[in-house]
Amino acid sequence: MKTSTIRIEVELDENNVPEGIRWKASDNAAEAAAKAMILSVWDKTERNTLRMDLWTKDMEVDEMKYFVHQTILTLADSFERATGEDRMAATMRDFCEYYAEKLNLQGPAL
Repeated sequence: MKTSTIRIEVELDENNVPEGIRWKASDNAAEAAAKAMILSVWDKTERNTLRMDLWTKDMEVDEMKYFVHQTILTLADSFERATGEDRMAATMRDFCEYYAEKLNLQGPAL
């Protein structure tokens, strides 16, 4: 069996506010920098989601709007692949269109 390790390093200031986020996968030589992350893990014993949301202090509000938008879109894709629930995934994507319209999100980040 093959295993892979994902390492996440968070640089904190004196108030424990993230200043930098870097991650690296063991099967990829490159290390990547990030301004935000959302990590969700399913606890099979408790049947509950554990999550960690982090963003750096230089993450701009507009960037966060796009980040959340794209995260919901990718969740719709994952949900559809995992469950075959194409109608609910389409509903999630409809919400993303509404979200983008209400926040006036435009451009290549969409």
